[in-house]
Amino acid sequence: MRLNITRLTKSFNTAMVLDDISLSCSTGEIIGIFGRNGSGKSTLLKILFGSLKPDHIHREINGKLFSQKKSISSKTIAYLPQESFLPKAKKVRDIIPLFFADGNIQDQIFYAPKISSFENRKVGNLSLGQLRYLELLLIGNLEHPFLLLDEPFSMIEPIFKDIISSFLIELSIKKGIVITDHYYEDVLKITHRNLLLKNGHLHSITNKSDLILNGYLTN
Repeated sequence: MRLNITRLTKSFNTAMVLDDISLSCSTGEIIGIFGRNGSGKSTLLKILFGSLKPDHIHREINGKLFSQKKSISSKTIAYLPQESFLPKAKKVRDIIPLFFADGNIQDQIFYAPKISSFENRKVGNLSLGQLRYLELLLIGNLEHPFLLLDEPFSMIEPIFKDIISSFLIELSIKKGIVITDHYYEDVLKITHRNLLLKNGHLHSITNKSDLILNGYLTN
């Protein structure tokens, strides 16, 4: 499948945050989007997901046009926000069946690396790495062909960065994934294409040198 977005604009009051943005993503690839705080990365993901209304957008999936007023199917795009969405008082082992009635999918998550080490802990007592990994397992095992991930590597332990990277590479075989994160090295290791959001526009990025050249990194 292929998701194609063109002529996307979004402003807040008089400030233009996204200016004539074009973005495409196909199942089988991971796209990284970099940008300074306040550049509009989260805004872009929320618009793609459908939780934030743009000023204007042209959307197609596999060549089928979706008008600005018509929502893309809720089973097409899944979104991992920066903020945790899981109930803190519930244990991990009780969370998983809430998302999946299928026992086979439940088993995939229960037997995923490291889950057994914290499945009896409450969500509110998990480390940042454990929590983010659990959230990604839940979102990633949904049927949605496209995933939008807002800072999946942020502030998590190195061991979970490696596990998450392997999981995302595995998912990308059948899904299209868009990642925004300030941990650029972790993103660059797994992406097929990269973009920098700057002054409301997207610029193609190949490597760390391009991030320096475009002012995102200082060295």
